[in-house]
Amino acid sequence: MSAEASPSTPVRFRGRSLMALVLRPEPPIDAWLLGLDDLLGRSPGYFTSRPVVADLSAMAGESDQLIRLMDKLQGRNIRVMAIEGADPERLGADAIRLPPMVEGGRPASAPAIPDPAQPDAAALSAALAAQPSRSVPSLMIDKPVRSGQSITFAEGDVTILGSVASGAEVMAGGSIHIYGTLRGRAMAGFAHKDGRIFCSKLHAELLAIDGVYKTADEMDAALRGKAIQAWTSGDTLVIAGLD
Repeated sequence: MSAEASPSTPVRFRGRSLMALVLRPEPPIDAWLLGLDDLLGRSPGYFTSRPVVADLSAMAGESDQLIRLMDKLQGRNIRVMAIEGADPERLGADAIRLPPMVEGGRPASAPAIPDPAQPDAAALSAALAAQPSRSVPSLMIDKPVRSGQSITFAEGDVTILGSVASGAEVMAGGSIHIYGTLRGRAMAGFAHKDGRIFCSKLHAELLAIDGVYKTADEMDAALRGKAIQAWTSGDTLVIAGLD
């Protein structure tokens, strides 16, 4: 007599979109790791609780070198969830010892706009009202962002009507507009390279646009407490007052 088959439990799954930080190690790796250590020293929480993808397209080494690199990142509490840009044939059987390969990530691609020689604004309100010509979604937060909180909106711009506390962060695919004091971290331009950061009072721990960043001690002391805008010019993050 055969036992009756128990009813199967349905397996439910759904998609979820997460904004991953992409690290692109470049040789010489020792020098690259020194730069990474400098960033972590200035902003220890930069990679905390963030999905990280390692872009290995600039690495020509064999799989054992890549494995050692992953170990060094792990030793810095950077947990790489996936890799991209590596040659599967070069990895061979050792690929199983590396994070999984991913493909098809959406690149940050938007037409660049010319960088003005000087900020074209006399007050923060005027700058915040001037939107780029592209049409992107936006997210508005009508209360302060408190320490430990994280606001992430990969699709477009983020506007904060209050302040962003130290230890808090705002991440946007486009631009970030903060009407209050920015004491935490603001990272813009993940999906649109022409993204900018605006705030009414600068006391930030870190500003970053399209992966180009400055920490607090790299910012002009004369701009502390001022209304500012930030944008990228090549590989440089430019911060200028709006007064």
